[in-house]
Amino acid sequence: MALILHAHPLSSFCHKALVALYELDLPFEQRMVNFGDPDSAAAFRALWPVAKMPVLEDTARGQVVPESSILIEYLQLHHPAAVRLIPEDPAAALEVRARDRFFDLHVQVPMQKIVNDRIRPGDAKDPHGLAEAKAALSTALDLVERDMATRTWAAGEAFSLADCAAAPALFYTDKVMPFLPDRPNAAAYLERLKARPSYARALEEAAPYFAMFPG
Repeated sequence: MALILHAHPLSSFCHKALVALYELDLPFEQRMVNFGDPDSAAAFRALWPVAKMPVLEDTARGQVVPESSILIEYLQLHHPAAVRLIPEDPAAALEVRARDRFFDLHVQVPMQKIVNDRIRPGDAKDPHGLAEAKAALSTALDLVERDMATRTWAAGEAFSLADCAAAPALFYTDKVMPFLPDRPNAAAYLERLKARPSYARALEEAAPYFAMFPG
């Protein structure tokens, strides 16, 4: 198989890559990265020493592509499909990329801070950092609520890279800081994302591992 995705079923950024691959309907092999297994961890670090998932390996082109946004851009450039996740129009593409960065930086990052604080030992908790993360996440969710009042998808009426980022960001945010009752537009958007066949498939594959999530 020319395309190999090195990932873990619970990782939000891996979900983002999976959604893109399923949307593009590209054949690929998924290899699970297990940092609890020394052999799996060593093999992944040999491939990408930074050891952050996901990583796409394109054996046909001899390329190793880390970082979810770059990975999706790479697929569109080198493995074009019937659909586009980044518009050809430069202005529309810029909007999609801006929304992608918004969900990665302003939703994913504080959400992950909350998750990390939950798994820290009691004497290593960071109450100040946790409060900052929750405040930042609340602000971001208010922006999602505002924007989704007039949009079907993150950057307009077409599903895009931005929605690949939004799906896991909002799904996991609702687990650590539930927002559905107070933000109906954001809630409806999350439901559309969960019903999208590409993300529904990623969630189905992750279901056996959800018990591991620090809820």
